[in-house]
Amino acid sequence: MVQDTLYSLSGFLDFLLYFGIGIVLMGIFWKVYICLTPHDEMALVRENNVAAAVALAGALLGFALPMASAITHSQTLFDCAVWGVIAFVIQVLTFVVMRIALPHLSERIGKGEAAAAVLTAGLSISVGLINASAMTYW
Repeated sequence: MVQDTLYSLSGFLDFLLYFGIGIVLMGIFWKVYICLTPHDEMALVRENNVAAAVALAGALLGFALPMASAITHSQTLFDCAVWGVIAFVIQVLTFVVMRIALPHLSERIGKGEAAAAVLTAGLSISVGLINASAMTYW
């Protein structure tokens, strides 16, 4: 029993390292995403703007999905970090393309328009799923 527990915990350091990379990249993504949006997402969330919360949550999920795939399929920490950065770039580009396609997107989210937020979240999550699936080739 004790030996089984010790064996099970032998991967704990790797867990901490991979989890740490994921959390650090998620934090950086969150900061960059908030800086990219013309509206102050956190202020809007604090004001109970559900549209801003939905859009931000979708962006975070859209990044977390491929980050999880990178952690699952990576052979090394460096490999994980590289694929995490690729996921990061793709999710940022997704938002940029969305803003080009819908020029008043930010204003609509700022006004609390749910349709704009749900579309943004849905696209972020959809791209995140495709991104995550594409990382499973190796």
